[in-house]
Amino acid sequence: MGSVQDSPGIKNQLEDVMSHLAKRFSQVLLTAVVATVALGSQFAAALEVGDKAPDFSLPASDGSTYSLSQFLGEKPVVIAFFPKAFTGG
Repeated sequence: MGSVQDSPGIKNQLEDVMSHLAKRFSQVLLTAVVATVALGSQFAAALEVGDKAPDFSLPASDGSTYSLSQFLGEKPVVIAFFPKAFTGG
């Protein structure tokens, strides 16, 4: 039985496959690094107990959109979140 070295066609195919795998691996590795950096900065920016909340806007059940800044210094703000509420599921 011949070896891979004896068959230039198979050797070229293996080189092509290895080249493709190396390129794909580098793409996946780069994506993982970018995701790690992005998530790391998100975790670093997480709020701690006692931190001031950033301004945000959310849609309400009455169809209006409210911002935290609308109530700042006037009323306490409570956010009630009900996953899948009123979805029939």
